[in-house]
Amino acid sequence: MSDVAKQFVPESVLKKRKAVEKVAAERAAAAVERKKANKAKRKVIFKRAEQYVKEYRAKEADEVRLRRQAKAHGNFYVPADAPLAFVPKKILQLLRLTKINSGTFVRLTKATLQMLQWVGPYVAWGYPNLKSVRELVYKRGFAKVDKQRIPIHDNSVIEKSLGQFGIICVEDLIHEIFTVGPNFKQVNSFLWPFHLSNPNGGFKGKKTNHFIEGGENGNREDKINGLIQKML
Repeated sequence: MSDVAKQFVPESVLKKRKAVEKVAAERAAAAVERKKANKAKRKVIFKRAEQYVKEYRAKEADEVRLRRQAKAHGNFYVPADAPLAFVPKKILQLLRLTKINSGTFVRLTKATLQMLQWVGPYVAWGYPNLKSVRELVYKRGFAKVDKQRIPIHDNSVIEKSLGQFGIICVEDLIHEIFTVGPNFKQVNSFLWPFHLSNPNGGFKGKKTNHFIEGGENGNREDKINGLIQKML
């Protein structure tokens, strides 16, 4: 057999090799571009996180200043009405609560406050602080994608569903919820209702009584944060 015969390769094999090499080259180029894009995105996320921290601290400092100012003049400081509530416990489909010990965020408006008054005997609710919002999202947060409960394993899950609203990472999501931003409805709908545990030590009061009467239900105001920590 001649050397020419030994070196002969069918045209179909050559075409297949070229196609495989082309795909490999395209994938390598895409990986490089993706790496560049992810690096740039990480910078954006980091800057946003820094901005949010500054915003939260400024708000806290302003609250402290106003309290001290009121005290210095012999007055009482009355905080502005809270725009956000967290509602855990009981079965209430109107508030997306379909399981006992589930919870959801609610934008407080005249309509939702009226609703919370109607269901007061069946729910505990109150005003979550930043720590509670953050820990709920990080520890118990799941996304609702195509009616499926999906773990938020990385920022791509958020960006895919909420990127059109400029929300591309967990800190964007937390900021939108905590500040009750313009895209609160979309973000809150993206979050699957939180599944919580029974509180450590159990419920202490009577479930039929209001919180201010030593019970468990009704508006706890900022005391809801203690309950959230026990149920995480």
